[in-house]
Amino acid sequence: MVRWRTLVGRLAAALVAVTAGSLVVAAPAAAKPGPDVTPYVVGGTLAAQGEFPFMVRLSMGCGGSLYSPRLVLTAAHCVGRTGTNTSITATLGVVDLQSSSRIQVRSNYVYRAPGYNGNGKDWALIRLATPVTTLPTLKIATSTAYDNGTFTVAGWGATREGGAQQRYLRKATVPFVSDSTCNSYYGGQIIASEEICAGYASGGIDTCQGDSGGPMFRRDASNAWIQVGIVSWGNGCARPSYPGVYTQVSTFAPAIASAAASLGG
Repeated sequence: MVRWRTLVGRLAAALVAVTAGSLVVAAPAAAKPGPDVTPYVVGGTLAAQGEFPFMVRLSMGCGGSLYSPRLVLTAAHCVGRTGTNTSITATLGVVDLQSSSRIQVRSNYVYRAPGYNGNGKDWALIRLATPVTTLPTLKIATSTAYDNGTFTVAGWGATREGGAQQRYLRKATVPFVSDSTCNSYYGGQIIASEEICAGYASGGIDTCQGDSGGPMFRRDASNAWIQVGIVSWGNGCARPSYPGVYTQVSTFAPAIASAAASLGG
């Protein structure tokens, strides 16, 4: 079964469309066959405090990255339609979600990718009610130059299929998988121009439920972190011959930048 990597599963595209401005907490959808429940990086290790300061945990059971002091980049399937939304709480600045030093900020607006219907275009921006100026942001790839090699993924999702949400941030590294190879695994379901795959043919290491919306990133030519993917979907978690499928950030970089500008930067 193909699963969105959200905490409670994947909401049908039809339901996503009618959920007025509220957070969609998953359940199975039409395109890319139905989802499951639960969240964490499978086969990973604990991240150190401050190692990935741009990581964001969202209260509906998704991840995200700090795109700017006021904006969190996440997956479209994690949210409802574009519009005012004050129901989301973002937790930032910690690996331990229960840490007394955590930063928590409410949302005030959600922007979901235009034309999103459950197939591709799986990105969204969440505007925070107040800016977070004490943490670094994560820049996004604007070309395909970094859409290869070995990537880092991180999240508070399940450590196994059907597992529970985790308290501590975990990390793992996964290698790039070509579109042709990934499509051979998934029977042609990959949208090559909009999605990028990463994982091991033998399985064992992967993102999982609850990691949806989080970043896949690597070092750029200046040794700075750069985001190349957004956790989107996959067949189970860490199964052999089923790599994780991520939104290809470079494809949507202009649209993300334009939306960010319209939301205040």
